[in-house]
Amino acid sequence: MAVTQQDQTGATAGCETMEQLFAALESPLLHYALRLTGDVSAAEDLVQESFMKLQAQFKEIMEPRRWLYRTVHNLALNHQRQARNIIRLEPAAPGAAETADPRPLPDEQIVRSEGIGLVRLTLATLDERSRELIRLKFTENLSYKEISERTGLKTGHVGYLLHHALKDMADELARNGIVR
Repeated sequence: MAVTQQDQTGATAGCETMEQLFAALESPLLHYALRLTGDVSAAEDLVQESFMKLQAQFKEIMEPRRWLYRTVHNLALNHQRQARNIIRLEPAAPGAAETADPRPLPDEQIVRSEGIGLVRLTLATLDERSRELIRLKFTENLSYKEISERTGLKTGHVGYLLHHALKDMADELARNGIVR
């Protein structure tokens, strides 16, 4: 006789399909992610990414409901850490006098030009789809949803692919001593 485990909600672990889990947990996970992030778009992306990760390792996960909540929680923490690392530049107050020459020093211009060149070289090492996603995000300044509409990819998948493309670029730049 097979012994089954039950999670906190009473559902038997290992007996639910991905479709059943998605139908049962999409909305509660979205509410949970929204409480953690305060951003609807980010919450949708986190839930989508969690389900994608679950799909990849579904057979190995003993308690998929608990695993999904933990994954959303961890992704939300990562999202908040990344949001804290973004430096927001406030525009100068109207009429504020500039006391310093705004042009960078010559050595700063050289360092910047070299850095841009290395980023371009690193970008060229990525596959075509990753380069296109980065172009749409950073050159055309499109949201994940807009990129999704243009490429036919799901919104969460756009975020996933962009994350990995940027991580690959950062790793390459770190190997070349450009970033830490």
